[in-house]
Amino acid sequence: MKIIRRPPLTEALAEAQKRCEANGAQLTELRRSVLRLILQAPGPLTAYQLLDQLKVIRKSAVPPTVYRTLDFLIENRLVHKLEQLNAFIPCSDGQHENHGVQFLICDKCGTVAEIEDHAIARALAEAAERQGFLPGKAVVELDGTCAACAAAG
Repeated sequence: MKIIRRPPLTEALAEAQKRCEANGAQLTELRRSVLRLILQAPGPLTAYQLLDQLKVIRKSAVPPTVYRTLDFLIENRLVHKLEQLNAFIPCSDGQHENHGVQFLICDKCGTVAEIEDHAIARALAEAAERQGFLPGKAVVELDGTCAACAAAG
């Protein structure tokens, strides 16, 4: 199992730029601004939280703008959507195979740890195949209590 850590902001933005160029995509100023907000957030952000923050620097921002930008960032493996929170976090490593990552979400403090455990991904794929199901991407979101909250009692 590998726990994936976030790189510093400038490094993450530079990597995002490179990844977009490699994909033949453009990291526009709007896309960069939304990504920067997600990278700087202490935890997951909903689309409407992003919209509120974006309006501070772009008065004309509207929900469709944010959703299109988030779609782009997900497609280019720059952010993840946490389905159970309906919120977004930075993708710590855009080289995930089929985006096979797992998220540990603390119910108490709201922190999210991104891990990549190939054994989990393999077990899910094998279970699906035993049912005749051809798996695509598998995103696992596990809620519970992080080590810091557990230690705090």
